[in-house]
Formats: sequence, C-alpha cells, structure tokens
Amino acid sequence: MTSFNRSTSRRLKKLTQIPSVWEGDRRALSSSPTQPRDSESGGECILWVDGSQGIVRGMDVVAPDSGPEAIVRTLMRAMEHPHSPGKPARPQKIVVRDREIQFYLRGVLQDLDIAIDYAPELPLIDELFRGFADLLDSQTPDLPPQYAQILQDKAFAVWQAAPWEFLEEQQILSIEINKWDVATLYASIMGMLGMEYGILLYRSEDSLKQFRAAVLRDDESTQHLEEAFLKQDCLFLTFERVDDIDEDDDEADDLADLPLSEIDPTFGNIHPLEGLRSVLYDEEALVVLVALESLNRFIRDHRRQLHGDELPTLSRRYRISLPHSEEPTKSVSVNVSTMPELAAELEEMAGFGIEEQEIADSSYPRFRSLRDDLIPEDSFLSLGVVSWEMLEYLRKGVKYHKAGEIKEVGDGLPVILIQTSRPKAKTVIENIEVAGGLKAICFNPGADPFDGNRYDLGLLQTQNDELFLFGEFLDNDPIHVEARKKWNQRCKNTKGYCGLIIAKGLTGASRGNPQLRDMMALFEGRSLLPKDLGIGTLQLMPQLQFE
Repeated sequence: MTSFNRSTSRRLKKLTQIPSVWEGDRRALSSSPTQPRDSESGGECILWVDGSQGIVRGMDVVAPDSGPEAIVRTLMRAMEHPHSPGKPARPQKIVVRDREIQFYLRGVLQDLDIAIDYAPELPLIDELFRGFADLLDSQTPDLPPQYAQILQDKAFAVWQAAPWEFLEEQQILSIEINKWDVATLYASIMGMLGMEYGILLYRSEDSLKQFRAAVLRDDESTQHLEEAFLKQDCLFLTFERVDDIDEDDDEADDLADLPLSEIDPTFGNIHPLEGLRSVLYDEEALVVLVALESLNRFIRDHRRQLHGDELPTLSRRYRISLPHSEEPTKSVSVNVSTMPELAAELEEMAGFGIEEQEIADSSYPRFRSLRDDLIPEDSFLSLGVVSWEMLEYLRKGVKYHKAGEIKEVGDGLPVILIQTSRPKAKTVIENIEVAGGLKAICFNPGADPFDGNRYDLGLLQTQNDELFLFGEFLDNDPIHVEARKKWNQRCKNTKGYCGLIIAKGLTGASRGNPQLRDMMALFEGRSLLPKDLGIGTLQLMPQLQFE
C-alpha cells in the first residue's frame, strides 16, 4: 500500500486538528439519457464534507477507473486547501460508507491521529448527491427523447445522399410545410467546397438574403461575421467529426473521406433574439424531421436532374408521417421545389465575374508535339483579371494552391480561366495536383511553315516541369494582341504572379461568363517570358520540335 512520505506526514500533522466529523465518499454521477452528451456523466465524484459545519471542503470528478489514491488526493486538498469558507485543518474523525475505502484510509492515515469509521448512510453527502442528480437530470436534452433516434437516422440519410455533391449554397430548395407556425423553409446546402457540411433551414427568404448580404460586405472582421451569423433565423443540421477522433490526424481533413461511424450530426437553432443553441424543442424537432424526410425524398427522385450545371425548375409534393406525435393528424403534406430565380439573384448579389475576358474555342487543330491531354478540347478559354476582393473569396471558397505573397497592385490578378464540364474540370484539377501543382504560365511563339501563319501558344508548366498546351492564338489577331498587352502589364504589376482558374458550366447559361459558383479551383503561379522558358519557336513538323 502506498503511504505518505515522512515529510508529508509531518506537514499534515502540523495542521490544527478540529473537533469535527468529516464525511467522505466516491460515487458515479447520474447517467441519465437526457443529459447533454458533453457532460461529465461518465466520471465519478469525490466529496469531503465537514458534517459539523455543513460545508464542502473538497470535491473532484475523476475517471471511473482511477485508483483509491484519488480519494486521498482530494482529502489532502480538503485539509490543506479547502473550499471557502473552510480553513486548513485536520478532522478528528472521518466517516465513510465503503468498507474498502475505510480500510485503505486507515492504512494511509495511520500517522495522522484521525479516527476512520464506517456508516451505512452519510446524510449530508446523500442529500448533496440527490441535488446533483436532480440538476443533471433537469437539463434540457439536445433532442426530444421521442425524436432523437429518428432525427439521427434522417441526418445520416442526408449524409449518405450527399446533396452537396451537386447542389451549391446558392441553389436554394423551398420546403412548404404550413404547420407549427412555419410556412416555408428555405434549405441551403453546405458542403460542395469541402469545408463545412450541413443544411441551413431558413424561416424566411429575407433572413437568407440579409445574411448573404452581410457576409459580402467589405468589413470581414471576426466581430462583423459573428454578428451576421447570430442574426440568422434558421434551424440547422451540421456534421462534425466525433469527439474521440484525433484532431491532429491529417489523413482525413475532409469529412467526406471519413467513414459513417466517425460522423456526428448536430442539430440546433439560430435566432437574432435567442442566439445559437444546439437544442431542439418538440415542435422544432418535428419541423426538422419533416424537412429532412421530404428533402431526402426529393433528392432521391430528382438526383439526375439536379446534377446539371444549371438548377432546373422542379417541384414535388410528399406526405410525411409524424411519429410519436400528439397531433390530431398523423401526417403532413409538404411541397419541395427548386428556386432557380432566387439562385440567380443570390449569384448576382455576390457580383462575381471575370472582367475583360477573351473567349476562344480551344479546339487545338494544329500543334500536337506538346502534351495536349490536360485541357479538354471543347473547353472555353479566358484571358482576364479577377479583382483583389474576388481573389480573397476564391482563396476561401475553392481548392486553392498558393504560390507566394502577391503584392496587390493594379486592378487585380491576371488569370487564365478554363471552363469545361464539371466532371472534366475535376479531372483537370486532379491531374494538375498529381503533377505537383502549377508552376508557370507562358505564351510562346509558334509557326506553321506550310501556310506561313504565326501563333501565340498558351502553355502551362507544372511543378514536375511538364508543358501542356492550353490554347493557340494567331499572333496578328487584334483581340488577342490587346488581351496580351493587358496580361503583360498586369503580370508586371504583380511582379510576375498570375493564376489559373478551373471552372464548370460549359453547357449552361454561364457558358463563357462563369460565376463564383462555377469556379472549382485556383492555382497561383508565375508568368514566364519565352526567353525564360528557353524552348524557342515551336514549328509544325511531322511532330512539333524545339528550335
């Protein structure tokens, strides 16, 4: 048995011994299923109480598997550093209700002249633990018990349906319920950017628009964003990693890469007057349950149509059963619809676009010696610029590969934008990442000795030093000549920094004018002059050769 050091025993014996009887015990905290999941309910509480004065002298919460030494550690603090208003002291007698604890304390405290007695009941501690249990059990659960399991099931159904793979935050779905004082919810799907996954169920269109307008303001301070966040009026479902997953594990930064067992759904409410709470009350739980079930059915029925580049006009009515409901009716009729006009309005509100673009069809009819298997042949190309403000949004909202610290001089960052279909865009992004990312962009001279035409060839250089052809332009084309002048000046302003944006939406309404929602990746790199590349003029031969 572990005992005190002699010096510790001498120190404790110097404490004044008072004619008091202390009660001591160790008990499990309440394990009621209604407790919040983040409570200490899995631990055990150690209490030392001065029964003569009616005060708690020491208290600790410890792991259930901690040894008997824990109760001695708490006793030492109760003697030397008691809770106020207690004074440092030794008791004359200690009473416990556990025989093993009694025998253990007799051995450890034998040099301190303290009597250790046993009693089957400890009135003061019994009363304190009853109070603790009542307090814990009276706390509001995160979800009403009768709806907790079914809400979890609906949440995991949403996770497995993964609507964020084809719906963006601006592509709102209306869910018309007309019950429980809720007319229509406006569902915004989070997750396409691979950052936060979940569904926001706004109670009004105005709340949705006001939040987006607030986020788009110039003031992006933490205080401003927090205020805008708390002014939302919505119910929410979000997905996070379970608590026991190692946060330092970098192998699965994206939740989408984790197995279902490591995903934790959280429900809650945000209101300007209530703030944020991760608790749903009965009516709110029913509203969310009905919304998620109707949303899951709508996604199941229209998944193929929703995969397009543009949000189609769709509407479907469902009858949703109400489990464990005290309502007179056991079901509710719900209408789910897409809102293309609202989506367009939210995109216009953001005001994102590429300015001063030069659009060209990259059909690549001629030069074939360079690798031309990176950019799809039916892509559209743009030489343009993104404003510094838009650049910040892109860096936060899409896959982003940084090249260095760019000085914000001039009207923005010069960019090459490549627009293709969503599947092809994903392939382009993956291939560039496999090659180590973008290293440089260069316009290099090319010539066709058969017809005498000369070309300006757009080349991408990846980090593994491979060259890819992304476009061919006649060097006497006045539109291209003007675009190249602006490109060169902007690259000069940025000290050679430029960017490559990969976007989807080739066959939709945004063809040739992609908006932020269409942009999928930003690669920053350096602009090179032909002399920096050092390959000379490329000529059309049986195969292209370097001079």
